[in-house]
Amino acid sequence: MTPLAAAANENLAEISNYLVYSSMAVYTLAFFAHIAEWTFGSRSKVARTAAALTGTAEAGAAAPAVQVRGKGGATAVLDRPKVTTRSGAGTRDVPDGPGAAGGTVQGDLYGRIAVSLTALAFLVEAAGVVTRAMSVERAPWGNMYEFSITFSTVAVGTYLVLLALKKNVRWLGLILVTTVLLDLGIAVTWLYTDSDQLVPALHSYWLWIHVSTAIFCGAVFYLGAAGAVLYLFRDSYEAKLAGGGTPGRIASSVLERLPSAASLDKFSYRINAAVFPLWTFTIIAGAIWAGDAWGRYWGWDPKEVWSFVTWVAYACYLHARATAGWKGRKAAYLALFAFACWIWNYYGVNILLSGKHSYAGV
Repeated sequence: MTPLAAAANENLAEISNYLVYSSMAVYTLAFFAHIAEWTFGSRSKVARTAAALTGTAEAGAAAPAVQVRGKGGATAVLDRPKVTTRSGAGTRDVPDGPGAAGGTVQGDLYGRIAVSLTALAFLVEAAGVVTRAMSVERAPWGNMYEFSITFSTVAVGTYLVLLALKKNVRWLGLILVTTVLLDLGIAVTWLYTDSDQLVPALHSYWLWIHVSTAIFCGAVFYLGAAGAVLYLFRDSYEAKLAGGGTPGRIASSVLERLPSAASLDKFSYRINAAVFPLWTFTIIAGAIWAGDAWGRYWGWDPKEVWSFVTWVAYACYLHARATAGWKGRKAAYLALFAFACWIWNYYGVNILLSGKHSYAGV
């Protein structure tokens, strides 16, 4: 590489760093906007979920009536039925909450601002990832720093795609932005690595295939895990109300605006089920790449072992979730265990264990 090209790549690396830090600043603004959405949404005057659970009528709890015109001009007034989500026999039929904005105009305004800022931060961070790739003249997944900034970019991008598809996931915004800031903070503080070329064994088109699918799977698994965590809180809230208990004021204000436990349960299951086949392909692609690079398809390297353990954990979750007796909290705990295996495979294996993947930092 000529001195001029090296200087140009160094400048691109500095621009990439600047863009990543800039995205963190915008994500911070989005974080405060989401806080404002939840804060002003707590003043909502919409019907409380407690009314749906206890059967009591509160102000605004009644659904609007529907006027139906029949033959001869006669009309009839019918009650609009409540929309509920069912996850299986024996579960509670509870309406979804009104969302973080709580049905208020001011809360919704802050929510829209938060989503707009999140989209802006995503574009800035994505530009940082692309600039990093240009600076190293390869796929930007050669070490843990590059993997981390790409991971958070894909997670936010997936969230924004779901919003664009009119899916009810805006409630996920605050948790997502918070964890993305944590991920980027760890990346720039402890995981940062200067731009450099890969060792010869990793110069392969399989880098684009294997690592890109691993990043995408991890980002989607994260969304499924977030849904499982919120399901556990919401399910406990609904059970307490159904049993005649009185949750705390803050817990009521937050949890009653989330989707029902049944909806969160389905969200987590569908997200994990949708990406599991791609995780299977990721492991197969890694084995093929290992055969090309190291002359063996499987060598019980720590990264390979924990990738397989993660696959087994998610396979057990999907099988258990499809069995009636494992719906609900048991399945949610298993989903979180599977995601914990994925996190350990990324942080724990890379930092604490040594193997053929160690020299690459991925």
